[in-house]
Amino acid sequence: MKINAFCMTCLIRMQEEQIREFEDEEKKMRHMREVLAFLSSCNPDLSAPALVRPLSRIYEKYWGKKDPMEKVKREFNDFLLELEPLLDEKIRCHDDPLQAALLYARTGNYIDYAAVKDVSREKLMELFETQAEDGLDSGEYSRFLEDLKNASLLVYLTDNCGEIVLDKLAVKILREQYPQLNVKVIVRGAPVVNDADLEAAKYVGMDQAAEVIGNGSGIAGTDLDDISDEARDAIDRADLIISKGQGNFETIHGCGLNIYYLFLCKCDWFVRKFQAERYQGMFVNERRIPQ
Repeated sequence: MKINAFCMTCLIRMQEEQIREFEDEEKKMRHMREVLAFLSSCNPDLSAPALVRPLSRIYEKYWGKKDPMEKVKREFNDFLLELEPLLDEKIRCHDDPLQAALLYARTGNYIDYAAVKDVSREKLMELFETQAEDGLDSGEYSRFLEDLKNASLLVYLTDNCGEIVLDKLAVKILREQYPQLNVKVIVRGAPVVNDADLEAAKYVGMDQAAEVIGNGSGIAGTDLDDISDEARDAIDRADLIISKGQGNFETIHGCGLNIYYLFLCKCDWFVRKFQAERYQGMFVNERRIPQ
């Protein structure tokens, strides 16, 4: 998905917010002028997540490396691992365990430090309580089930830490209900924001549920022009793909593959695009999204 005026404005605001409390106003001005100069001349075909990487380099040029998010990533991985037995039980008691697992996995998309300013356990638990009310789009879910019947390879594109524990539950249910299905999970190829990478996937046991590979990229999404040959080959061969989160949507939408996007609408652009409420869940297919 190409960068648009709305997302570019958001990127500029994010750059200013992260330096707002710094005291050197002259340095801040130089920093922001370079940000604006870069964005005014960047490749217009790039997505917003793809632009975050060079913007981070500009930040580091002036202020040094940002504080790593390892503490936050570990916090939510541990929190969801504690909840895992309870959530697994709830999923398996549901009339449709697969739909329930996908709903919980979608709700976990809330844990996004790039799009949500004040991520909290309390809000996540509140969303868990209300997540079943929306359900999955019935028509899209029926088509998803039909695709699963004839599929041999499903690729699951993960997004954030914490959320990946819920992805693991969904992957387990998928493999139990469709034993013929080969599921390949793809995570980020390098640490970026609070996204899940190979280290996080192993920490939560995703590698015990399915084959896991990194995508070879440090972009907060799945840019087909930036990922490894291994990841690209898996995506191209997949009969269907589950893509989690806004970042994956922004980087891969438009490719025409059989992708089922599963995410919460967390920013104004997504709310407007899908005519949704904030934190409303989406389950939409790449080939059937209105332009």
